[in-house]
Amino acid sequence: MLKTTTLVLCCCLFFLANVCTAQVNTLSVSEKASSFSLFTSSSIASICVDAADAKVVSIAATAFANDIQLISGKQMQVVNAVPAKGLCIVAGTIGQSKLIDELIRNKQIDVTTIKNKWESFTIQIIKDAPNKSESSKSPLRGVGGLLVIAGSDRRGTAFGLFHLSRTMGVSPWVWWADVTPAKKKQLYVSGSYISKEPSVKYRGIFINDEDWGLFPWAKRTMDTDVQNIGPKTYAKVFELLLRLKANYIWPAMHDSTKAFYYFKESPKLANDYAIAVGGSHCEPMLRNNVGEWEHGYEEEYKKKPGEWRYDVNKDEIYNYWNDRIVEAVNYESVVTIGMRGVHDGGMPGPKDPDEKVKLLENIITDQRGILQNNFKQPAEKLPQIFVPYKEVLSLYRRGMKLPDDITIIWPDENFGYIRQLSTPAEQKRSGGSGVYYHLSYLGGPHDHTWLSSTAPALISYEMTKAHQFGANRLWVVNVGDIKPAEMETQFFLDLAWDVDQWTPDKAQQYSTYWAAQTFGSALAPTIAALKNEYYRLAQEGKPEFMRMLSYVPAARDERLVAYTKLIAKTDEVKKLVPAHLQNAFFELIEYPVKGAALLNQKIFYAQMSYAFPAQAKEYSQQSKAAFDEIKRLTLHYNTAIENGKWNGIMDYKPRNLAVFGMPNVAAPEVLEGAVNVNTTYDRRYLDRTIDSFGVETGHASLLSVPATAYKLKREIAGEKLITVAGLGTGGKSISRYPFTGVSFKKEEWSKAPYVEYALSLKPGSYQLVLKCLPTHAIHKGRNLGMAVTVNGGEVKLLDIDNPNEDKRWKTDILRGYTEAVMPLTVTANGVTVVRVYLMDTGLVISKIEVK
Repeated sequence: MLKTTTLVLCCCLFFLANVCTAQVNTLSVSEKASSFSLFTSSSIASICVDAADAKVVSIAATAFANDIQLISGKQMQVVNAVPAKGLCIVAGTIGQSKLIDELIRNKQIDVTTIKNKWESFTIQIIKDAPNKSESSKSPLRGVGGLLVIAGSDRRGTAFGLFHLSRTMGVSPWVWWADVTPAKKKQLYVSGSYISKEPSVKYRGIFINDEDWGLFPWAKRTMDTDVQNIGPKTYAKVFELLLRLKANYIWPAMHDSTKAFYYFKESPKLANDYAIAVGGSHCEPMLRNNVGEWEHGYEEEYKKKPGEWRYDVNKDEIYNYWNDRIVEAVNYESVVTIGMRGVHDGGMPGPKDPDEKVKLLENIITDQRGILQNNFKQPAEKLPQIFVPYKEVLSLYRRGMKLPDDITIIWPDENFGYIRQLSTPAEQKRSGGSGVYYHLSYLGGPHDHTWLSSTAPALISYEMTKAHQFGANRLWVVNVGDIKPAEMETQFFLDLAWDVDQWTPDKAQQYSTYWAAQTFGSALAPTIAALKNEYYRLAQEGKPEFMRMLSYVPAARDERLVAYTKLIAKTDEVKKLVPAHLQNAFFELIEYPVKGAALLNQKIFYAQMSYAFPAQAKEYSQQSKAAFDEIKRLTLHYNTAIENGKWNGIMDYKPRNLAVFGMPNVAAPEVLEGAVNVNTTYDRRYLDRTIDSFGVETGHASLLSVPATAYKLKREIAGEKLITVAGLGTGGKSISRYPFTGVSFKKEEWSKAPYVEYALSLKPGSYQLVLKCLPTHAIHKGRNLGMAVTVNGGEVKLLDIDNPNEDKRWKTDILRGYTEAVMPLTVTANGVTVVRVYLMDTGLVISKIEVK
């Protein structure tokens, strides 16, 4: 008995050891000869997929073969049967690929760790494929070796192929940003890989405000036959999403663009690429109201539509929604439910908000009936989302009844700070929650649709917080025209795939990781430094905000110096970038970095032309030179790269907003022609002037201390105080982590964790200013509170939470920080000890200043 038990125990330990070894991902690709040869100077493997597998598997296999061709110069063959000789990649989905199923049946691959998982995959190498096959008729007999990519579902297989492609050195932006891989004479694969399930179930992008970039570009270069954003453009978008391990899209929806379903090939194409289609917060039931109600209804129904108001025009609206769901039953969708205005406006209906709540509840009931009737499934089994965006949030907060299975998608307030997340009660809902986040936005207090300047540290801070409060069902990010938001989009989606890889305290390191993947490890630190400085400066004023921000002279001069250095460093680095990556460097680094710098120079030099009359002409010329350089760089983007590949993608003046024009200068004679003629901005989406609100910023302080420069700290059990590089004004901040820590009541302030600062001040009366990130309280019942004591004296309770879009909120958004201010009295020379208790998670402190 003892011998038997010992034998069983030994076998179990052996099995566990092998499982643990298998879980260690050792996959690597190099030019050094090893386990599996992708290609050499005289040979190349083939790639085999089952013709009966999902269409996306063949699509991904073909894209992978094209990636191999870019690196090797040889064309890899995509076949449906394993060749008798040579090396072969077998890619397929468990239960859909006979090849994969046979390998499983013959115990040649182990898929136990991924089977029945969501979008998971494994990559394994089989050296002795023919010897283990039991059937003499096996399609695997005779092959010299296999590299197997098995997916738990159709997207898992595609992600596995593109994961191997990334490991080979092919960027997800190989087409979208011309990141051409280096040529290699041979490549070998060794090791194995088992993916985890993604952190977030649905992960995707929202193409938005496309009028000034993606739309004119698609019309001129891609879908020239339909003169719109059509199937050819979406084929490229969908491939990009797969390369980024994304699975979801809100298609472009402005009135310049035809509705996604207008071109019947588009939804079919999405299904072929395994991309789930949804609609934005104002596009319920997969309908694009701007294109299909306002402009397309008469074409579709041969009559003009009635009022967009469900309480007076229910039948017409109901049928309009139902007809779209009839079209969508064979495709994968995540349907937005609820109702707003035709475009980005409030839902028409009763003036009484309580009556409006009842109407919205009735609308959702009817919409779920439509889904249930058409999909022939209970509504609770169909993926649906509710987006409490803008005024809808106020209706939800009034106690609106929402079916438990619908996923709540919490929005940010359009500038990167999430409004609220699920309460403990909401976290118990079966539908869970997600996030709608902005890298680009058109609207007040000012658009930011030209460049993308939201730092990875901020994205990680907000999205990690969201995930910790249960937002793991769906993340969608507004990427504007996709370009030039490439790195920020990739970071958002990489985080959605594995939220633990880039926690807030690690997020700034992503710039180096991404630069190494894109431009090589040698240049990565320098390129990362450029990006991080670009983000730091934008945190204290995005380029698009420059007309609404007034910097005091010292702050203006400091920014000018920093941006001038940034341009010089960019030019230095560019000389070191290999020829095959010059276009990629221009698109990903040079254009956004220089664009931001030049816009600041343009406005600052114009101001200085008035401030220094003796140098009026010199500064006027410098302002105009900066403006001309922005135009030159934009022209280069649109016409010189890849023979005009990006013609129309970049507009340096979206909506013709004043900030993008040539400012007035003290020496107007330096301006040529009509350069300073004012043009009317595009009012289709915002019928008010958005340059009427000004914020003065950059005032000097008697003393300014980074929040990270504390002399003492006290943490509490179960959490820590973290330093987050790249977050907040000054480029470094402190916060509590994890976000799920306790929120202390006012009377419990002394129990909270604290940091302590030693300030050298002369006797006198001052103001103590705590500069914080303008975040929002996590949910109802939590705040953003601080308790402050000076030299152990009476406590002062402060709270920076501001749920209202008022003047203070606009000020904070534009300048990138909010302030908590209290009086400070110093009675004696020496060190003044300031202790700050962080009573809530989600509170970010950047600087301690004395004025």
